[in-house]
Amino acid sequence: MIDPDVVNNAAGFRQEVWLLGQPSLNRFLTFVHDNVVDGEALNPRDLADEWRRANDHYHQLEEAEAGIADGVECHPLASELMPLAEEVMADPRFGRIYDTLPTTFGMVELDRLVVFQPHVTRQFVDAMKAKLGPRPDLKTLFRRCMPLDRAEPPVKVQRLGSRRYLLSSDSADLRFHEAALLGAEQITNYAPYGPIGAVIGLVVGFGLNFLNVIRDEDKRILLHNGYHRAVAMRELGITHAPCIIQTVMHRDELSVAANPSIAESPFLYFGSKRPPLLKDFFDPRIRKILTVKRIRQVVEVQFEVREFETAE
Repeated sequence: MIDPDVVNNAAGFRQEVWLLGQPSLNRFLTFVHDNVVDGEALNPRDLADEWRRANDHYHQLEEAEAGIADGVECHPLASELMPLAEEVMADPRFGRIYDTLPTTFGMVELDRLVVFQPHVTRQFVDAMKAKLGPRPDLKTLFRRCMPLDRAEPPVKVQRLGSRRYLLSSDSADLRFHEAALLGAEQITNYAPYGPIGAVIGLVVGFGLNFLNVIRDEDKRILLHNGYHRAVAMRELGITHAPCIIQTVMHRDELSVAANPSIAESPFLYFGSKRPPLLKDFFDPRIRKILTVKRIRQVVEVQFEVREFETAE
């Protein structure tokens, strides 16, 4: 096994905080085998036993903390933050993302937020704590939770063929956005073979990365994006954070607003007596620290072109 002190200082390794005991065991075992340093040498039975003990603890919490997620606090933004919220809403990207469901801003209680993401990266949490500082004021807190001009890590682009590309980044937020039809006037620094008829762009990039939550009809609030910031703020002693709140009145709306894993198991997060909560990241009976290899997010783009004649 690799010495933990060596791992902590070795380039390319990082510490991952995992919540055990919640679905799914198979996902946890697969992650350990594929991504943890020396993970293939770890005994799956020992790992399953750890997961099972955490699951048993969750069953105890179902009795001791039944309904705890139903009373999460949510307050309106302070008046001094309203100009900042208006600035965020004026950004055209905000309108494209939050264009379907009722959306507002508020200060939400962190501890009792329902969570679906089972792990956070220790180094990312520490970096966010450093950016926030020990006692951030409300405006600093808002700007960190709703950054409009954050710097992203570089994207590496590899051409694998004439119509196939591989894009990768250290940010897990890298994703395919859309196929966009562009006009010739929108293209710069390109020398065409002849007059341009149309340009179809396959857009790969990052999300806005706002701290955002989903509130359901029963008033539970699930943390959808911003896990590292939420954990960092809680470690700094901050109990409530500014965020964007999307409200779903029917469970079918989760397919529009939520990560697919949430829409696939809505009862776990919005119906169970005691779902996984943000405060569980601080419970040693539930969390496990793993040393993992460097992981890069990869997006592969491939397109097809056909030319033919048709009678109109």
